[in-house]
Amino acid sequence: MSAPSSAIQSTLVENRVFEPSDATVKAARISGMDAYNALCAEAEQDFEGFWGKRAREVLTWHKPFTKVLDESNKPFYKWFEDGELNASFNCLDRHMGTPVENKTAIIFEADDGAVTKVTYKELLAKVSQFANALKARGVKKGDRVVIYMPMTIEGVVAMQACARIGATHSVVFGGFSAKALQERIQDAGAVAVITANYQMRGGKELPLKAIVDEGIAMGGCESIKTVIVFQRTQTAVNMVAGRDITMADAMAGQSTDCPAEMVGAEHPLFVLYTSGSTGKPKGVQHSTGGYLLWANLTMNWTFDLKDSDVFWCTADIGWITGHSYVAYGPLAAGATQIVFEGVPTYPNAGRFWQMIEKHKCTIFYTAPTAIRSLIKAADTDEKVHPKNWDLSSLRILGSVGEPINPEAWMWYYKHVGGERCPIVDTFWQTETGGHMITPLPGATPLVPGSCTLPLPGIMTAIVDETGNDVANGAGGILVVKKPWPSMIRTIWGDPERFKKSYFPEELKGYYLAGDGAVRSADRGYFRITGRIDDVLNVSGHRMGTMEIESALVAKSDLVAEAAVVGRPDDLTGEAIVAFVVLKRPLPTGDEAKAIANELRNWVGKEIGPIAKPKDIRFGENLPKTRSGKIMRRLLRSIAKGETITQDTSTLENPAILDQLAKTN
Repeated sequence: MSAPSSAIQSTLVENRVFEPSDATVKAARISGMDAYNALCAEAEQDFEGFWGKRAREVLTWHKPFTKVLDESNKPFYKWFEDGELNASFNCLDRHMGTPVENKTAIIFEADDGAVTKVTYKELLAKVSQFANALKARGVKKGDRVVIYMPMTIEGVVAMQACARIGATHSVVFGGFSAKALQERIQDAGAVAVITANYQMRGGKELPLKAIVDEGIAMGGCESIKTVIVFQRTQTAVNMVAGRDITMADAMAGQSTDCPAEMVGAEHPLFVLYTSGSTGKPKGVQHSTGGYLLWANLTMNWTFDLKDSDVFWCTADIGWITGHSYVAYGPLAAGATQIVFEGVPTYPNAGRFWQMIEKHKCTIFYTAPTAIRSLIKAADTDEKVHPKNWDLSSLRILGSVGEPINPEAWMWYYKHVGGERCPIVDTFWQTETGGHMITPLPGATPLVPGSCTLPLPGIMTAIVDETGNDVANGAGGILVVKKPWPSMIRTIWGDPERFKKSYFPEELKGYYLAGDGAVRSADRGYFRITGRIDDVLNVSGHRMGTMEIESALVAKSDLVAEAAVVGRPDDLTGEAIVAFVVLKRPLPTGDEAKAIANELRNWVGKEIGPIAKPKDIRFGENLPKTRSGKIMRRLLRSIAKGETITQDTSTLENPAILDQLAKTN
């Protein structure tokens, strides 16, 4: 990824500020800005001492480390390298003999509403039993195991069991195609696949085992020796003799005691392939010690975790958010968490609010895409508005996955949080392993649409294309100047691609996040303006697509959601194309033209005439994966009038592509 050739212009201004309440500050782990600043100063003054102290306090080490950071082979940094530990031990065994032992670890709600609860002690027994089953099938330390599972307790058990025996897992999202699965099996050299016969989503039975069979049959997967199948439903599937076994049969007779395999802190805990990559899959490799340290610390810092909290991260385990804030962070921190199998709109769009009331959820962490779709649903049908449920248990809200536009932030704050819950708008990536820039509930004054300030120990900056810092108020490229424990270690099997992608020489060897950003002139708060490859160059003006999207959604009486891309233009170099979902029925003909003109003028007023979209297209939805991620690559193809040749099997709503291809 190359840096842009000039500064990214930023014109959106947000003046609303929400101070944390006195009660929140008083009860917080990091209490007030003075406490935050003290931690930042500690990290600045003694960087290695800061991280070493946290690693000793937060993690249980089988063999203590003697060296914090090895920078001798940049950018292949090593943290706590001579120390030994086990991730599963730190999530489960360390709680035995403490009050956490009998605490509920997971409240699982199935697609149909059935609830299952498991304590830490029960979860340890399940994980140990399945770890023994894996060993009995020949899986050993250092092997790679692909996990292709629904959002269930068993999915978390599979990840923890791999970690327990020192096997490196690679979770593939259950919405990915057979081809995507085959490529990941092949690239990782996996020896086993853990899957389910079917998954339940929105009342439908969707195949998983059949997709595994199809992927393996494509060839190049000869490394697979075993396929373990969790029977989520009663529907039978094809089982290959000698290779396939049900999870129940594999665990039958296995001991519930399995000593954790201790590994070096730099041992690969998992490889996670980034979504939406082109060409060869890009496997992001994470370590054991540094990754787990940050997953645990950020659970406590960002979410200000209390013993009594009921935490709910709605992300799938197929994404990094589901790794750090479902499978590892909450368990390492000894939290009670909700795991949900279904979708937010089944049986209706009040499902999230119903579950928050039902399970007395206190910390709710979800994506802006989900929030915007639920805003649209609530505006369309008052019966699914959050006001119809008791959400008084909530004390902290979180946002993850992409920048949240200010109007969605305000709706979330007002209608879900009752204007009393701080919103932690978390910026981070698959590659960073955990939160990087985020408000702290008991310290940071909040500004809608801003992820505010970096966490202590995280040295972020905004620079120009030569790596020099830019002034506050000017847009530029987001970088991290110093390594941090949970950072990507390499791209699996491709160290040169890792160096070129993330540590370009022209940026002084800083970590390149790949996002444009701007810091406010008054507070120095960060606001992400979009991917630097999503920067539009219109008549010499460089603008982030996120700002134009935010301006469109700020027309809150009309617009539910918007995605902006560019297409080549003979006159301006690039033309802005906006795909818009309205809070009303789909317009056609003259009505569509009138609304498009209204929105163009609105953007002109909010940002300036240069930002007016040349083309506005309306749809009932945007093309999204089953996890809610907008497929902007497809939108770029539509904007250019290209025939779509990309794999669309992961789309929740493929028919929307034809609708959006029509011009107004």
